[in-house]
Amino acid sequence: MEVRVVKDILEANEVIARENRRLFEQEGLYVLNLMGAPGTGKTTLLERTIELLKDRWRVGVLEGDIATTRDSERIASHGVPVVQINTGGACHLDGNMVRGGLGALDLRGLQVLFVENVGNLVCPAEFNIGEDDKAMILSVTEGDDKPLKYPLMFQVSSLLLLNKIDLLPYVDFDVERFKEYARRVNPQIEIIEVSCKTGQGLSDWVKWLESRIAQKVK
Repeated sequence: MEVRVVKDILEANEVIARENRRLFEQEGLYVLNLMGAPGTGKTTLLERTIELLKDRWRVGVLEGDIATTRDSERIASHGVPVVQINTGGACHLDGNMVRGGLGALDLRGLQVLFVENVGNLVCPAEFNIGEDDKAMILSVTEGDDKPLKYPLMFQVSSLLLLNKIDLLPYVDFDVERFKEYARRVNPQIEIIEVSCKTGQGLSDWVKWLESRIAQKVK
């Protein structure tokens, strides 16, 4: 019975995710689903990214969190439209939650939509929201074994951002071993090393992002 219920939930989500995707296609909107554990740097990455993109692209953000509006307040301070989605306990965003948040955004005025998912290395990977790409961010403070412990997150992501590399001298993290593990579970995954604190690698991230945006936004 439990397996059937879970299957029903995922199938129902896929229907709504396809509806979201049709809406995004209709509006010519590029959508990125950003996933990662709590504290890995998702919101800080978006803040830095918005500053690098907003003069060239019209950007909006959906902020997913269990509670509070702290992250959406941070994003709003950068002058872009943002909607907070509080899940009230759910460990992920799904297609229906995203659809609800879209009602508060004028998609016709946007070219790029970032969806910051709830901090979690498991559940967000299971639910499509109609996005063009899933990207995940992981920090060096989390340990280099995570691709083997949480493989689905790495398998569904087009891009992996390895953040906080400025802390490498102070933590026990083997970058090459981490990359080997990540490519073992997803041979196609692209990996970019970044530091949101120092700015290292952010130009490579933006270059990747703009190449994806340009394919979608005419």
